[in-house]
Amino acid sequence: MTRQSVEHPHHERADAARNRRLILEAADRLYAERGAAHVTMDDIARAAGVGRGTLYRRYPDRASIALALLDAHERDLQETLLRGEPPLGPGASPAERLAAFYTAMVALLDRHVHLALGAEVGRSRFEAGAYGFWRAHVRALVAEAGHADPDAMVELLLAPLAPDVFARQREIGIGADRIAAALERLARAALG
Repeated sequence: MTRQSVEHPHHERADAARNRRLILEAADRLYAERGAAHVTMDDIARAAGVGRGTLYRRYPDRASIALALLDAHERDLQETLLRGEPPLGPGASPAERLAAFYTAMVALLDRHVHLALGAEVGRSRFEAGAYGFWRAHVRALVAEAGHADPDAMVELLLAPLAPDVFARQREIGIGADRIAAALERLARAALG
């Protein structure tokens, strides 16, 4: 259940694959250095050494580039949730799995919050395939824990993982380890 993506078409020409790689590497570097809000499409094209037309043919905006960069990291986590070892993978209690999911998401955000912030435009978080996957996973855990209304709870349990919330916590000096510990306590309180 990952995002639909044009990142790996079946028959990509060699020059198109090279340009895609150059664009993504340049954008990742610029987003990490400046933050996505301070990087323009022209900055990315210049840093990648490609023309604006080449850039815009593949990526219509900065958010689509950030989504492409985030996709691989999110797919790895999705695979672990489905087939990995407990407690992140199947075989642990719902509370333990939710706590492990929170810890994994905090680690992902800690490494890639600049991409997550760049990928979100308005309500785009809710339309992303990865969000749908996270939602289905957390909803299943809530249902397995026996809560009467998992649909009412799922967004509440995902809200603390919003990239802007995470970035704000980091800005005011709360470390990723403290955020993960607080979320683990939340998971155990909600589903324990």
